[in-house]
Amino acid sequence: MASKVATTRNNHSGNPAPAAGLPNQTLYCANLPDKLPKYDLRLSLYMLFSTYGTVLDVVAMKTKKMRGQAHIVFKDVQASTQAMRALQGFDFFGKQMKIAYAKGASDVIARLRGAYNMPTIAVPVGGSSTDLQKSIFGGPPGSAALPSRTTGETNGEGTSQGVKRPREEESDEGEAPMDEESDVPMEDSSDED
Repeated sequence: MASKVATTRNNHSGNPAPAAGLPNQTLYCANLPDKLPKYDLRLSLYMLFSTYGTVLDVVAMKTKKMRGQAHIVFKDVQASTQAMRALQGFDFFGKQMKIAYAKGASDVIARLRGAYNMPTIAVPVGGSSTDLQKSIFGGPPGSAALPSRTTGETNGEGTSQGVKRPREEESDEGEAPMDEESDVPMEDSSDED
């Protein structure tokens, strides 16, 4: 018996449209409020999603590309599936959340499995580093060999050094003089007679 495949507006090839991707420990949440501070957003998402299982990480960024989106990493796939089913369309601070499985595995999961590879740093287009860059970034911390400034040069400008003003003496004219060498103890020197 052949199964019937429904075509969608955007998918004219006859292949079934991926509803939420393959089950994954990481959930992708969209349509989140972007006016909420990052800390509050992460904390609120953690509190909401932790009721369905152990949450390992909540990644929410405030860049133009990623605002209103977050990734929630669960310890196991069952918890992420349960959370996705329960919270799909949930009214989160006035907006309905859209939840799907993330496309790839999270770095936290890869670290737990021992399969995490550090991302390689791309070499600049120029190709080689200058001697100054090598001296700054190649040595141990604190030993950066910066070019020396000429005397009188501040922030690239040839201005002269300022003159330090003398400190003004504080006067005690407005205060009552205190008799520090009085032989009378404080208890005995009462104003009441």
